[in-house]
Amino acid sequence: MARKNESPYIAHVFVCTNDRGGARKSCADCDSLTVKAKLKDAVQEKGWKGKVRVSTSGCMGLCADGSNVMIYPQKIWFSEVLTGDVDEIISTIEKFVEAGS
Repeated sequence: MARKNESPYIAHVFVCTNDRGGARKSCADCDSLTVKAKLKDAVQEKGWKGKVRVSTSGCMGLCADGSNVMIYPQKIWFSEVLTGDVDEIISTIEKFVEAGS
């Protein structure tokens, strides 16, 4: 039987990296792998390991608005994310880390 647990993270960041291979627009078309890498680097630099988790996500259903980044449990969704938006996302997460520490 499955065990129900509470998340150990203050924030869990999901980055869609869905790639449709050019058949239709997808988050991967908007360099979401680089966005994810930059978010992971920033979390590491801030010393948030164990507090903030950055994970790959499959399709969130809104690839037309990609790249998409979700932050849970805060229910924040960033669309049309480019690598230059990483600082804004990190600033948003920082508020939750400071409140949760």
